[in-house]
Parts: sequence; C-alpha cells; structure tokens
Amino acid sequence: MDAFFVGILLVILAGACEGLFSQGITRTPGWKWENIWGLGSLIALVLAPWPVAYLTVPHLSEVFAQVSDKILLLTFLFGIGWGLGGIFWGKAIAAVGMALGVSLLMGFINVFGPIGPMVVKEPEKLTEPGGLTLLLAVAVMIVGIVFIARAGKLRERELAGDASDDQAKNATPFAVGLLFCILSGLLSACVNFSLHFGDDIATSAKNLGASDVSANNAMWALVFTGNYLVNFIYALILMIKNKTTKLIFTHGKPMYWFWALFMGITWPIGITLMGIASGKLGDFGKYAAFPMMLLCAVLAGNLSGALTGEWKGTGKRSRMVMVLGVLILLSAFVILAISAKLG
Repeated sequence: MDAFFVGILLVILAGACEGLFSQGITRTPGWKWENIWGLGSLIALVLAPWPVAYLTVPHLSEVFAQVSDKILLLTFLFGIGWGLGGIFWGKAIAAVGMALGVSLLMGFINVFGPIGPMVVKEPEKLTEPGGLTLLLAVAVMIVGIVFIARAGKLRERELAGDASDDQAKNATPFAVGLLFCILSGLLSACVNFSLHFGDDIATSAKNLGASDVSANNAMWALVFTGNYLVNFIYALILMIKNKTTKLIFTHGKPMYWFWALFMGITWPIGITLMGIASGKLGDFGKYAAFPMMLLCAVLAGNLSGALTGEWKGTGKRSRMVMVLGVLILLSAFVILAISAKLG
C-alpha cells in the first residue's frame, strides 16, 4: 500500500481518537469535571509514556544520553504547555458542548500549530508551493472558525429563549467558552512543536535500533509525562479544594469508569498515530499531519454531538451555519493533503 495513503488513513484514525477522547465529560453527570479529567489523565500518565517507551525503544537510557539537555528540557516543557492547553480544553468542552467545542478548539489549534514550527525552524518553506498551500489552508480554517463561532452564538440565543431549559439558563456564557477555546488552542499547539523540536530524540532512537514507527515513542515519553502530569495535578487540586474526591466512589458507575479508561487510552493514541502519519506523508508531512488530524477530529466531535442531541432545540439557521463551518474546515483537509504532496 502506498505510504502516503497509509499516512492519510492514520491521520483519519488519529483524528477520530482526538475528537472523541473527551466524550466522558458530558457522559458522567454524577461526577464533576475534575473527577473525569483527573482519572483520565492519571490513566494516560500510568499507561502511555514510559511503559510504551521501554517496550518499543531499545536502549532508552542511551537514547536520552545522546541528546542535549536543552532539547530534553524543551521537549518536556512543550508537554507541560500542551497539558495547560488540555486544562482549558476540558473547560471549553464543558462550557460550549462537544460538537461546538471540538470544532472551535481544533480550528484554533490548526491556526497556531502548523505555521509556528515552520516559522521558527524552516521559514524559507513558507514561500515554497507546499508552504503557500499550507497558508491557504490556514486561511480557509479561519473562515471556518468564524462560521462555527457564529453558529455557537446563535445556538446560545436560541436555547436561552427557552425558559424551561435549565441547562441553557445555567450555561457558561459563550464569550467565556470562546476564551477557553482560544487559550486551549494556543497552548495545545505545543504538542506539534514538540514533534519538531524533539526530532533529535527520535533520530537517536533510530540510531540505537528503534524502528521508524516506534522511534518517536522516546520523545513522546517526555511530552506525555509533562502533559498528563499537569492535567492530573490540576484536577487533584480541584478535587481537594471543592471536596469532590469522594464523588469518584459515591457517584461512580461502571460506565463512568469506562469513559475514564476510554479517555486515558484514546488521548495518547491519537497523538502517537499522528506522529507516525507525519513520517508517511513525506517531508512536508511533519507540518501537514497535525492540522489534518485535528480537522478529522472536528468531524468526529460534531458527529458525536449530533448523535447525542447537543443541538436539540436549536433552529434551522444555527444548524445550517454550523454545517457550513464544518464543511469549510473539511475542505481545508483536502488543501492540506495537497500541501503535503507539493512539499
């Protein structure tokens, strides 16, 4: 099978994981946000970083010994930045819902994520055909964000007009939710920076016998540790402060634990698959794979939101604007695939 086609399939699968991993936030009403987010982060922290690295990367300690302390520290700090973005991600989903939240979050991350590393590491590529096409894709994504944000505002007004809708009356204002999305988008883009700046770690792993598929796992060990540790500590602080730790046991149901496990597994898997896909998509894939994955996550998040009734009670106008915004973002996926080919 053609490597480029394999990369496209991996990107789609990665996007499905990233678009659906936070499902548990809206599926565990007996728990507070910090309960599901803390458990999911803890599971990811225990299962993903070091067990996977030790099992798949030969001579792991030597891999790190061959890389400068600066690169190791920078890679870990990018993981922490991604972790802070994850905190705002959870708050954004809780504020504006799964469908709208995933669309806005993925849109903002797509703006910050692909161009930043290129500007820092290889600014000359911006004027090449692949770079210009990437810029076009980002411009299309910005248009999609505008449409989706408009749909969210329309939905807020429509639900607020229903006096019997307690959820609408108690909802977080859309402006606050939008701020959470912007902050999350900016910080979550750090995961793409880590893929670029941690490349020396993957190279060291390959030199010591790691396969092309598993080499990035050494780098992800640092990134995932920073990310999930930040998220777990923050959630734990909230549980202690709000005295909600006991809810995990008093209000926990079997399906709640399933959603925590689902979050802890799919969250790191999506990023790992994206890293593999970036190598399959050619030299320019390291810039295109990240936004392509997130655009696929938009589709997964919106499909999930539609199936679970998040837009129930809204009018035709808001739904049409939302659909149009999603279609615009998905058209950017095609443009990104073209940019990878041109690169």
